[in-house]
Amino acid sequence: MLHFIGSFLKPVRFAGQSDVFEAHRRDLNVILSFSGLEYGPDGNFRQRGVAKTLDEAERRVQTIQAKFRGRRIHPEVLKYCRAELLQDNYFHAVFEATKGLAQRIRNMSGVQADGAALVDKVFAINQPLLALNSLQTETEKSEHKGFAMLLKGCFGTARNPLAHEPKILWKGEDDAADYFSLLSLLHRKLDDCVPTGLGDAHGP
Repeated sequence: MLHFIGSFLKPVRFAGQSDVFEAHRRDLNVILSFSGLEYGPDGNFRQRGVAKTLDEAERRVQTIQAKFRGRRIHPEVLKYCRAELLQDNYFHAVFEATKGLAQRIRNMSGVQADGAALVDKVFAINQPLLALNSLQTETEKSEHKGFAMLLKGCFGTARNPLAHEPKILWKGEDDAADYFSLLSLLHRKLDDCVPTGLGDAHGP
């Protein structure tokens, strides 16, 4: 039976339909939770604690939007950390979501760098590969520079410390919600960025 379900719900069959896949997966996991199983976003089954009531099962697979009600969480944030959030693993969810922000910048620019070096290359004020605005006025240039500083600050604050900080020092959902709000703001700004065609977009 599990083999049949896994074949039907192969992630590759839902390419371009991630919302449909997630809806099927959530409904399936309500049922599986009574057997101590979960179907992950990677297409693999894994062991979970057995749910004893329907309410407990539904709470376990509640949507991320409900978990962070009142927060405008950008879809690109959730794209990289759904598995961690379904396991209430907020520490690693933020870590993965922040890595996802860097990956999106790489995807948009073609630059294979990381962290501050990636931001400096892609959003250099003299030859930016991505521009937040037309960069025609001092105000626009200041906004562009400020966005680049926010990106570097996010990598320095949310990702680098997480790679070294003990998980026990984290405050769980509250910390995650605040970081996700910051990451969502940065992704919304990236939505407005356009390639300039300047420089070597495939440089290091």
